[in-house]
Amino acid sequence: MKPWSTPGGQRVLVIAPHPDDEACGCGGALLRHLTAGDAVTLLYVTDGRGSRALGLAPDAMAARRQAEAAACAAVLGVSDWQWLGLPEWAWEIETLASRLLAALEGVQPDVIYAPSRVDFHPEHWKVAHALAAALAQWPGAPRVRAMALQVPLGASLTNVVCSTSSVQAQQQAAAIAAHASQAYSTARTQRMRRYTAAAYGLPGEAEAFWDMSAARYQRLHAAAPSTWPAVFRSLRAMPWTDGLAYLWGWRERRALRKEHEGTRHDN
Repeated sequence: MKPWSTPGGQRVLVIAPHPDDEACGCGGALLRHLTAGDAVTLLYVTDGRGSRALGLAPDAMAARRQAEAAACAAVLGVSDWQWLGLPEWAWEIETLASRLLAALEGVQPDVIYAPSRVDFHPEHWKVAHALAAALAQWPGAPRVRAMALQVPLGASLTNVVCSTSSVQAQQQAAAIAAHASQAYSTARTQRMRRYTAAAYGLPGEAEAFWDMSAARYQRLHAAAPSTWPAVFRSLRAMPWTDGLAYLWGWRERRALRKEHEGTRHDN
């Protein structure tokens, strides 16, 4: 495991399957990127209309979540954010792969923050697969950092930890709070960041990432999501069950780690 760092002057692309994944998955890291002078682009894939929070109808929820995304980007200080607005649960992988390829060509990122197969959410899986398809068509060679989105990466896969104690704690909390309609789920990710900090002896909160080459990410996610083992559990509303999210899927995490270590020349 190595601490998070940036040389500055990098181009960073964040691929958020839903509005709130950017703040919960890598919000602290983004604040550190911006402080170091890196250029950050946020890409919101779906419109989040599938959320049943607040009793809103799908169209109203989609509008609400777009407004929350805009508020979060403003709090983070990110002016370059793009709303793809694909209708949640009703989009095709080929459509997104084409849009992601255009984003890669436009941004030319040095670092990509993205979802991975270490997850439970079908849409997170689809986005990861679509990104792999786009990377296979693009000649760039960025680092890809898989985010922990409600499912912990665990000690087997975490190889970069970003301490967020040096960024403005109030700013990070405000970015998460901007997604007010999703407060029931964002609270779980805050617990996970506290667990990560405690596991690595860091103060406050920390974010865990699985850093790898674009080629490695592409190969890990090239197969159809329907073939991936559905063995992971998210943190739930009840904190006393959080340990199960770390236990479920540990064999798969170890298998992925062994596969990763077997290709050190392209990690």
